[in-house]
Parts: sequence; C-alpha cells; structure tokens
Amino acid sequence: MNVKLHTPKTLKSGSGLSSVKQFILSIIATTISIALTFGTAAFLDHQKKESAKKEMVMMIINDFDQSIKLLEKADTLLHNASSLQQELAVHPEKFDSLGINGFMDVTSFMLSELEFPETTEKIFTSSIETFNTIGNVNFVNEVSSFYISRHRYQNLIQSKLKEEIEETGILQSINTLFNANFPLYSYTNWAFLQDMKEIRDRCVMMMNVNEEELAEFSQQHTTEHINPERKAQEQKMQEEMIEAMMLINEAQEKLKY
Repeated sequence: MNVKLHTPKTLKSGSGLSSVKQFILSIIATTISIALTFGTAAFLDHQKKESAKKEMVMMIINDFDQSIKLLEKADTLLHNASSLQQELAVHPEKFDSLGINGFMDVTSFMLSELEFPETTEKIFTSSIETFNTIGNVNFVNEVSSFYISRHRYQNLIQSKLKEEIEETGILQSINTLFNANFPLYSYTNWAFLQDMKEIRDRCVMMMNVNEEELAEFSQQHTTEHINPERKAQEQKMQEEMIEAMMLINEAQEKLKY
C-alpha cells in the first residue's frame, strides 16, 4: 500500500504561511551574509593589528640587541683598559711602549663608534598610537626602563669618558692616564649591561618573541653604517692625531723650562 505525503495547502506557493517562510529564510540569509561580512572584516582588522604589534615589538627588541652589542664590545675594551692601567700602576716604565697603543681601541670606540640609534626610541616615545598598538602596559614599562638606562649610561660613562679623552688628555702622560678610573668604568659598564640584558629577556618572554624570527628581522633591518675601509682609515687618522697631540704637549712642557 503506497502512502503519499502531500504538502499542506497552507504551505503551498501562494499561501500566507509560505510567504512567511520565505520572509524568514530571507532574513536568515541576510543575517548570515552580514555576519560573514563583518566577521571577515573584524578578523582582517585583528590580523592587521597583530601584525603591526609584532612589527613594533620586533623593532624594539632589535633596537635593544643593537645597544647590548655595543655595551658588550665596550665591556671587553674597558676590561682590557682596566687591566692595562693596573699593569702600568705596577710597571710605569712600560707606558712608552704600551700607553698609547694599549688604550687606542677603547678611546677610538668611545669617541666614534659608540652611538645608539634613536629612531626606534623616538617612535616609541612620541606617539600614543604605539601604546595602543602594543596593548601591554608591563611591556611598555620595561621598554621605558631600558631607554632610561641607556640615557643614564650615556651620561655616566660615555659622555664622562669622552670628556676625559678629548679635553683632559688622559693619554698624554702616565700621570694623566691615572686620572681616568678604568676599573670603575669597567664595573659600571658591566652593571648596565646586565640590567639591560635582563630587561630584554623579560620583554622577549612577555611578548612570546621567537628568537629565530628576531634574528631574521635583525638581518633584514641592520646595516653597517661604516664600511671596513673607512673604519681602518679613521683609526689611522685618530692614531696620527693623538701622536701629534703628544708631540705638541711635550714641546709645550719643554718650553716651560
């Protein structure tokens, strides 16, 4: 026995309930379309914000790394200068053979190579949009602490030692050399270096930064500002300048008698 199912007359085309059904389906379709449109736009906006956030974080930490590299080189040079100064304190007769050349690397570095790029710091501090993009108060505070430390380093070590090298003339004689406290400079540089490394590591952990991606970012965005030939020529010119200053100073000393 065959049973046939028939569409109720009330839902057949043209009936009132059929029109309601079509209306409801139309609303549902429209709602889904709107949800998909706005959902896709929101997703794309979120992805754009996340990409901008990642770019900013990577740029800041890369800036940290460049500063830390400079302090690491200064740490080595200042430690060597401290050791040499202590050796000369015991054997002052070695000054003529070790004095100028022994301190040339550290003086050259402090005078011309120890420069912190400020572009990223200015971007970070000059726009409220930066804070909105990052969206992490603790990270922002750590970044601020890093840049405050960097400025303090410049004032307490870099500027002071530059002044002693350029104005006081610490390499003119064994007596003037001991006016510069290289053991203190070495220790203070090391302390700043450790603090800045710790801030950097906290920021990396806080923002889940991938070290491999950071290395790739650094390679793409870091350029050598001074080519090797110019660097060698600059060091030669500095050596000649210091030797000339020493010669003039000796002549002035002789004319006093």
